[in-house]
Amino acid sequence: MLGAIFPVACVSAPPPPPPPEQMSRTAAKTAPADLQLLCANAAAKASGLKADKILPVSSNLIDSKTFQVDLDAGGKKTSCLVDADGNIKSVQPL
Repeated sequence: MLGAIFPVACVSAPPPPPPPEQMSRTAAKTAPADLQLLCANAAAKASGLKADKILPVSSNLIDSKTFQVDLDAGGKKTSCLVDADGNIKSVQPL
């Protein structure tokens, strides 16, 4: 017998990914860099640390015009609320 018989398997394409609104992880809108820096400066004033010791670690939009920026202030966690116009609403330790 000169010919060989090869098994043939049907391979279907994987299903398409779900639409973004159905995905389990969604991207939150983050604060622009200038607002994060305003929060870092406000946290520096509130803590008495130099501004270069305050690092933004995360941020998100909490309502249509207000961002929450979480900061590391020399090892202490701090939260800052800032509106889209750059007005600091609060700076509080976490």
